[in-house]
Amino acid sequence: MISPSTTRAPSPSVTPRPGTVITLASSQFGPVLFDGSGQAIYLFDAETTSKPNCYGDCASAWPPVLTRGRPVARGGVQAGLLGVTTRRDGSTQVTYNGKPLYFYAHEGKNVVLCHNIREFGGLWLALTKTGAPAPT
Repeated sequence: MISPSTTRAPSPSVTPRPGTVITLASSQFGPVLFDGSGQAIYLFDAETTSKPNCYGDCASAWPPVLTRGRPVARGGVQAGLLGVTTRRDGSTQVTYNGKPLYFYAHEGKNVVLCHNIREFGGLWLALTKTGAPAPT
């Protein structure tokens, strides 16, 4: 009698997806967070935890910074402050110092035009490497 083989086929190797790059770059407010393509990044001060509250029209104007893998710290960004949170639709949003991150939809690359802007019930603020708002 032949016994069934107990040898298992090798598992395919799983390569983690690279995440969104978060870097530090100069601005008129000092060094602040940008993504790897040069888009300025903001926090919404009406959000006091890592749970995002910016949806609908808010998220159309201020799209969340999303990632498919673990976010990557570059250029002075503190890797220990990077994290993620899950949005209602299941997508993964990048956080920094426990706060969800956003872009401004109508802003070009390598500029910071919307720091200290009040909209949708709170202030939108560019971030320093410590996770604190940039000076105004």
